Amino acid sequence: MTTLAPYAVREATSRGRAHHEDAPAYRGAFQRDRDRIIHSAAFRRLEYKTQVFVNHEGDMFRTRLTHSIEVAQISRTIARALGLNEDLVEAIALAHDLGHTPFGHAGQDALNACMRDCGGFEHNLQSLRVVDMLEERYASFPGLNLTYETREGILKHCSRKNARALGALGERFLNGGQPSLEAQVANLADEIAYNNHDVDDGLRAGLLDIETLTSTAFFREQYESVRERWADLSGRRVIHETIRAMINRQATDLLDASRAAIDAAGPGSVDDVRSHCTSLIGFSTEMLEQHRALKRLLLRNLYRHYRVFRMSMKAQRIVGDLFGVFFETPRSLPHDVQRRIEERGGGEPERARLVADYIAGMTDRFAIAEHRRLFTVGELT
Repeated sequence: MTTLAPYAVREATSRGRAHHEDAPAYRGAFQRDRDRIIHSAAFRRLEYKTQVFVNHEGDMFRTRLTHSIEVAQISRTIARALGLNEDLVEAIALAHDLGHTPFGHAGQDALNACMRDCGGFEHNLQSLRVVDMLEERYASFPGLNLTYETREGILKHCSRKNARALGALGERFLNGGQPSLEAQVANLADEIAYNNHDVDDGLRAGLLDIETLTSTAFFREQYESVRERWADLSGRRVIHETIRAMINRQATDLLDASRAAIDAAGPGSVDDVRSHCTSLIGFSTEMLEQHRALKRLLLRNLYRHYRVFRMSMKAQRIVGDLFGVFFETPRSLPHDVQRRIEERGGGEPERARLVADYIAGMTDRFAIAEHRRLFTVGELT
């Protein structure tokens, strides 16, 4: 078992759970968090939620589920090398996308627009809402009753307005503090995973090509190194080796730069980490610029590609249409959602939030089917 560094999160000093539970007999507290996340309905639904491409576009593209597993793998590797708590970083990585809407960022933008007058929609805050309230599995409490440290890591971003309502969990967004190093690792592992794997999916879909990608030094260096080492290698194996090299180089740089930052800051505890003025987990200056250059290329050539734009436009229309009909006609909602609206008094902000919960929990294909049932003549059930 890895020896924890002084600045790692320890179960013995955890800030605990909102609802008291006896300690598990054969697991640690963060293992219990991870297991509850894996067994949740929201986690299962990630299999049919989009990473970039709509779920029915093809079976080989990333989904939120495969992405979350990849983030967890990268996170655990980095955490072990830094002497951090692997169980905690894995739980954070597996839970970080639980609040994502169907259709990726297009669905999130559409739902945020629908909720403009009722508090807006933030997918990180929705992930927290899922684990705190929306999962219905246990007799003694709502949600999954996760530890403070896992919940802290899930909440990567939060508006100041919403942070004020979160008590201790929102303080760092108001006072400039930092989350645990485990949370910081999961955040950067998320970026490493989605940037490099969007390259793979973009090539697979024919929306990116090698010529375009080699315009960035980072991809070009790894690609040329692979071609030089394996001159006879062809097809998908070249791409896989190149992306493997990209992930390895970024993870290695992150480890080296983070070790240097931690050594310079000298934190003796997780409280020292939280009170530090900046994040201690990060890339070197050179790698950060290469990372940003790759993101800019993906924005220009993949995320703004006309085919992706068309998918996004259709997705936003589906989400907007669903929200409109459910908000205006609550009787069109399932009985359990109607019941929750009635229990909350039926006011517009409460109704809007519960409609948003229902839509955010949909998979891509269920949202498409719901839209067809509601708006296509001949689809009555």
